Amino acid sequence: MPEITRVTAAILEKNGRIIIAQRKRDDHLSGLWEFPGGKIEPDETPEVCLARELKEELGIDVKIGEFFASNIHHYDHISIELMAYRAYWVSGAIRMNDHESYQWVTVDQLAEFDFSPADIPFVEMLKSAHISIPAQSEGR
Repeated sequence: MPEITRVTAAILEKNGRIIIAQRKRDDHLSGLWEFPGGKIEPDETPEVCLARELKEELGIDVKIGEFFASNIHHYDHISIELMAYRAYWVSGAIRMNDHESYQWVTVDQLAEFDFSPADIPFVEMLKSAHISIPAQSEGR
């Protein structure tokens, strides 16, 4: 069994829309969309990792909320456990430090984007109403 790398992802909602980010053109999963986040460093909790990654990748400060879901995905080059958490915008203006672009989308619009395989289960959960995105979230 390959070693599993632990990775986080944010279900970050603002005004009824969720942020998604497109991977850079020189990335292994070039052009695919994902929920932003990143790899957990040694001695780091998933929540601390996610806040750090959103600051590094998007330049924003967030409050990490409740656990959303996790799944294990085996790519050709790596096996990951992707753990998603709700996140709430606190401050900052978005900067593209690690992605090609980003979009704010409704749950219904998620089907219009080509997601990385590890993110697809979260897209399906959101679309099937296993979780709802409230019109107003805490932390605003």
